[in-house]
Amino acid sequence: MQCHVYRSSKRDDTYVYLRERDAFGLLPANIAATLGELQFVLEVALTPERKLAREDANVVRANLAARGFHIQFPPKIEREIAN
Repeated sequence: MQCHVYRSSKRDDTYVYLRERDAFGLLPANIAATLGELQFVLEVALTPERKLAREDANVVRANLAARGFHIQFPPKIEREIAN
């Protein structure tokens, strides 16, 4: 499965995976508005063997098949609060 990856201009470390290049209409309008302009990053073949740095490729593939998109949010940063 081919996948097209875009970076959000409004949200740091947030990426959108689309099953079709420039198919921004697949995103719900309320979500698209929070992401701002999407800038193309790369095209990649998502095979079952493919490893992604911060996402499970099988989850991305399932979301692309079902919805046409997948959103990768930044990792949560947990901080210890010293008393």
